[in-house]
Amino acid sequence: MIKGINTLSWVAILCGILGFNGSQIATATNGVLRDSAQDKFTLLNDHQQLALQPTRSTETPDQWVELGRRVHGGFGSYIALGIRIGLDAMQRLDADPRTLDITYYSGAIAPCPCVADGIMIATTSTPGQNLLRVATTTSPEGTFGVAEVRNRTTEETLHYTISATARAQLDDWNQNTTGRQRYNAVMNASEETLFSVEVIP
Repeated sequence: MIKGINTLSWVAILCGILGFNGSQIATATNGVLRDSAQDKFTLLNDHQQLALQPTRSTETPDQWVELGRRVHGGFGSYIALGIRIGLDAMQRLDADPRTLDITYYSGAIAPCPCVADGIMIATTSTPGQNLLRVATTTSPEGTFGVAEVRNRTTEETLHYTISATARAQLDDWNQNTTGRQRYNAVMNASEETLFSVEVIP
């Protein structure tokens, strides 16, 4: 029975839970309050369309830090870098959560592929969805890591290269700062000091 309830019915149920009835819906035009049946239908339709749209990440910096701690077991600068790359890819590819396919190549100089966990947190592309994987081969010499991010809808692909020189800066933040400070340091650093981005045709 629940499966048979359409979106408009769900909106009606939501309005009931929130205590809305038809008389409470009003809009304003040129500063004049209106309450016509057409206005009510338009507003209800707007709410229906909003309910159908995928949500994008709206986490605060503190929430990103807490997510990193919970998912990875701790929040270091590598996780913060992964979050920055993931959010950057979402913006550049105009992507919604769970629409990116990601392969991460960890560099030989990297102590772990932790960056991949940060990318996963930001994009919600997970190994369980077969949308994120850590390659068994390493990234090219002179790199800390490489992330290939593909939009499954448009097929547009971004190639993120984390330079080997970024490691010293990342490790310094890990040694001399804590959670939120690490997040701020990574997010405020110039892109050129952390990674480069190339669009793959």
